[in-house]
Amino acid sequence: MTPDNAQELHAHPAEVMKSQLPMIKRQQFPDDFVWGVATSAFQIEGAAKEDGKGQSIWDLFCRNTGAIADASNGDIACDHYARWESDLDIVSDLGVNAYRFSISWPRVRPTGSGAWNASGLDFYERIVDRLLQRNIKPYVTLNHWDLPQALQTQGGWVNRDTVHRFVEYAEGIHRRMGDRIASIATHNEPWVIAVLGHEKGVFAPGIANRSAAAQVSHHLLLSHGLAVQALRAQNSQTALGIVLNLSPMHPATSSDADRALALLEDGRLVRWYMDPLFKGSYPQDVLEDLGADMPVVHAQDMKNIATPVDFLGLNYYTRSVVSADGSWKAGSTGLPVTEMGWEIYPQGLTELLLRLHKDYALPPVLITESGGAFRDVLEAGSVHDFERTQYVQQHIAALADAMRQGVDVRGYMVWSLMDNFEWASGYEKRFGIVHVEYATQVRTLKDSAHWYRDFLKQDNTQRATAC
Repeated sequence: MTPDNAQELHAHPAEVMKSQLPMIKRQQFPDDFVWGVATSAFQIEGAAKEDGKGQSIWDLFCRNTGAIADASNGDIACDHYARWESDLDIVSDLGVNAYRFSISWPRVRPTGSGAWNASGLDFYERIVDRLLQRNIKPYVTLNHWDLPQALQTQGGWVNRDTVHRFVEYAEGIHRRMGDRIASIATHNEPWVIAVLGHEKGVFAPGIANRSAAAQVSHHLLLSHGLAVQALRAQNSQTALGIVLNLSPMHPATSSDADRALALLEDGRLVRWYMDPLFKGSYPQDVLEDLGADMPVVHAQDMKNIATPVDFLGLNYYTRSVVSADGSWKAGSTGLPVTEMGWEIYPQGLTELLLRLHKDYALPPVLITESGGAFRDVLEAGSVHDFERTQYVQQHIAALADAMRQGVDVRGYMVWSLMDNFEWASGYEKRFGIVHVEYATQVRTLKDSAHWYRDFLKQDNTQRATAC
């Protein structure tokens, strides 16, 4: 984080973004660049109780009054468990060479330990095999937040024993299908699990305790490192890594109070995860801020967390802006915002990648999620989502800019393949490039999907403009 970022709040008016559609061509990227779309199990699969699946913490959390904006749940979601093959046809039609999806831990090992569920394992093995038949590489995430509820009753991620249950889970998946998977990410966005799930209590499991959140973050990182070691011990040839949600942290003004808070929040979001993974220690300023809430760390924990990885997955949606008095609001500087209330700030992706490249000895980077929620309207079989199309264009251009300046980025994946259960927002927010009519489960490619497909398949002589 640079101390002068506050000035950028007044340097990028909305009209600048709107007047400059990026010049991007497929041929600007290496032939082996990874182009994909991404989903997660709980958000699309449904089949919450079918074929031996166990209960997850999100199954239970959705039953809490007021937890989900539209009082919905993931019982049916996009019915992907039944429609997976036709959904993979859509993935194939887009022309991507990678599909990132997560495995539901309680679907394959219902109580998180003990007996494995053959039906669940078969489901994911079929997906992997069908993807390979379509020349699409499977990019698997082991933990996209849906911890088995049976483990939560024993303390969940606060309990150090869950670390070892996760390692067993990783080993079991790798034994079954690791020889056909291109990439395994241990965790998706540990910050979200720790902070939103255990400090703020707005995500499953709904705990609001800062000390618990800090311990959870440590156990997630530790389980990551130990799982990578365990899979390497199985002679894994699969690329192994982790996925983090990171953002540049800007002070709202140049005041000392705003700068100090931005530095601390950068520590809580970025350095708390990047430092142990790539430097083997937690940032001192965050430890001091935690005080008595700092996690219990055993001997060798930090060394294990810092186990080298083959890639870093990066999910980027927007920058973060903080003000000590809490007065700053997204959109107040004239920049457009998504339906989530997040600024559209593609230049932040370039800034973030360059900063990480400067501060850490990075492995190859994959942009594992990038996308926006907008107010889509299905009319006469079409969804004209210009804003999302522009969003994807701008962020591809932003990562290309970082690559030109020396950052080793190997791939880009749009979030999401299809509209889905958006956690605490329920079905009110749509991120998909494919529209889902939930009452009928009919899928419709939005204009953004048509653009992405054309971008990947065209002769690269066209200007990347809106649909």
